[in-house]
Amino acid sequence: MSQPGSVTGGTDDSALGRAVWRLRSRGCWDDAAALLAPGAEKDAYLAVERTHLLVERAMFTGDGWAPAEDALRAAESLAGDNEERGAAACERGNLAYATTVFRGRDRSDEARVALGRAAALLTPGSRLRPRLDFRRGLVAHHITRNAAAAQAAFKRAHEAAAAQGDALLCSFTWRHLAGLAAEDGERAEAHKGFSESLRIREELGYLVGIAPALASLADVEDEEPEATRLRGEARRLVRLLGGVPKWLADQLAQPAS
Repeated sequence: MSQPGSVTGGTDDSALGRAVWRLRSRGCWDDAAALLAPGAEKDAYLAVERTHLLVERAMFTGDGWAPAEDALRAAESLAGDNEERGAAACERGNLAYATTVFRGRDRSDEARVALGRAAALLTPGSRLRPRLDFRRGLVAHHITRNAAAAQAAFKRAHEAAAAQGDALLCSFTWRHLAGLAAEDGERAEAHKGFSESLRIREELGYLVGIAPALASLADVEDEEPEATRLRGEARRLVRLLGGVPKWLADQLAQPAS
C-alpha cells in the first residue's frame, strides 16, 4: 500500500509523486487524477488520494462534483481494513463539508458523522490524523460555528503536521488559525499566520494556493498601499490560472469595501 497523503502532498519523491504534485500545484487536478487512476483501481490509499484531488478541484472551480462522488465510492469499495475505511470516511466527511459550504447543499450531518467514523477507525498514530483534525476544525468553524472547537482542532492538526514534516498542511492550518484570529480582532496574530501560510506556499510552489494567501494577508494589512499591491498580485495569479479559485475570483471582482 502507498502511504496516505504522500502522493498528492508534495512529500513523495517518486516519479509519480513529483508528477502529481506539479500538476496539482498548478491547478491541473484532472491530469493529476488521471496519473493516479491506474493504481487507484487496486490501491485503497491511491483511490483516497485521487478522491482528495477531485474534491479539491470541485472546491476551487465550483465544478466536477459528480466525478468526486464517483471517486469516493470507488475508494470506499476498495477499503479492506480499519485504516483504509477510516481514510475513506475522512474523504467522505471532506466531500460532504465542501458540498455544504461551496455548493450550498446541506450535508453537514453527513460530514460530522463521517469524520466521527474516521476518528474511531484511524489508529492514534495514523499519518492521516492531522488531515482529519484539520477537517474537523473546518466543520467546527464553518458549519457548527464553534470557534473554540475549531481552534483546538486546527492546533492539533498544526502540531501533528509539523511533526510529520507536512508543510502544505501547515500552510492550511496557519491560514485557518489566522482566520480565527482575524475574527477575534487580533490583527497582528492574523497577519503572522497569513504571512506564514503565504511563505510556505511560495516555497513549495503551490501556485494555486498563493492567490488566496495574498488576498487574506491583504485583508489584515494596515498599510493600504501594501494591501492594494497584495490584492493586485492575487488578481494577476487568478487570471493566470483561468479564474481559479472561482470563489476568490468572484470576491476580487467586487469593489473594495
